[in-house]
Amino acid sequence: MGMLRGGTVRRRFTILYAAGFLVSGIVLLALTYLMSGVRLSTVAPGQAPTPVPTGEPRLAAAEQRIRSLEGQLADVHGQQDQRLFLGSLIALVVMVGLSLLLGRFLADRVLRPLRLITAATRRISAENLHERLAVTGPADEVKELADTVDGLLERLEASFDAQRRFVGNASHELRTPLATLRASLDVAVAKPEPAAQTLALAGRLRTELDRLDHLLDGLLVLARAQHGAFADRTLVSLAELAREALADRAADIAAKDLALDAEVRPDAWSRGSGVLLSRTVRNLVDNAIVHNEAGGWIRVSADGDGAEARLVVETGGRVLDQGEVDRLGRPFERLGAARTGPEGSSGLGLSIVAAIVEAHGGRLSLQARPEGGLCVTVALPAASDRPDGAAKARVTA
Repeated sequence: MGMLRGGTVRRRFTILYAAGFLVSGIVLLALTYLMSGVRLSTVAPGQAPTPVPTGEPRLAAAEQRIRSLEGQLADVHGQQDQRLFLGSLIALVVMVGLSLLLGRFLADRVLRPLRLITAATRRISAENLHERLAVTGPADEVKELADTVDGLLERLEASFDAQRRFVGNASHELRTPLATLRASLDVAVAKPEPAAQTLALAGRLRTELDRLDHLLDGLLVLARAQHGAFADRTLVSLAELAREALADRAADIAAKDLALDAEVRPDAWSRGSGVLLSRTVRNLVDNAIVHNEAGGWIRVSADGDGAEARLVVETGGRVLDQGEVDRLGRPFERLGAARTGPEGSSGLGLSIVAAIVEAHGGRLSLQARPEGGLCVTVALPAASDRPDGAAKARVTA
């Protein structure tokens, strides 16, 4: 029973088929043996027929000879029955083995459409929900299952499209009132001799407006990354993007007195959206700076092995819980219970990175370092036509 409850459907089907064949063979063999026994019971070995009263010696000798022949015939029949039973038993064992092979073959044929449905469903992700199984054939249970999956994919595609359109449209529509609020603040501050309270309030409002604008920009990038359609797909160097991001944030790195160790190699090339991949690298660098301790360190490396182009950003700090780290790829997730992050953080940085990496067919790894801090690894498919001759660059600060 344990073998039937566990394992694959093919194994269970094969075992059930062989078990059914074995039971039917045993029943057939038992019936054959019983019928053979009935036949033998008519003439039992050594049983003498009813004697015929006679006194003649020759007739008595004939009767004795007849009894001897009947006994020999019964022995022959018994041996034949034993050989027949043994041969049937051997044939049953051989046929059980053949039934296992036949059951496996039949299970493969029966379950082949289900395997095709499973493989096709695995290939379909959020980026190609427009694909359908489109199983053809008779209107049986398998086709009904495939049609049900197609209907589910259609509903999922509509839901994903509606979500992306809402995020994009809402972000665009909110930019107009934000621009109006900024203009109103500028007008209020531009008046002759504005009150000190007005200037203080305008400063706080500008800070919140900048934060809201940053949030909307992040939502737009996230919606574009989740859509997965890149018109600007080109050859991109992760090493060059890392150098640019580190150079742009050099002042912030120095302000926090962070030790920087950056090693980028010329073979970290991939293909994709240059704008989105640049945003990915900048988000990782920004995250390493903003969520770092004063006087801490940052280690950035970029390399490739012909199959993947990798970017690794490591930071020191306190020991983090891996369960919380695993959730950082979701929108608005932060470490700890705080809902607002430092320096106007929107909580979208790593979720944007995760969406961009997934849209480019790569993988994102977030690992809490045992010594403390975080290690973020981005691996993208390497470009087959990457240029050669770029020199290895190493920056240490």
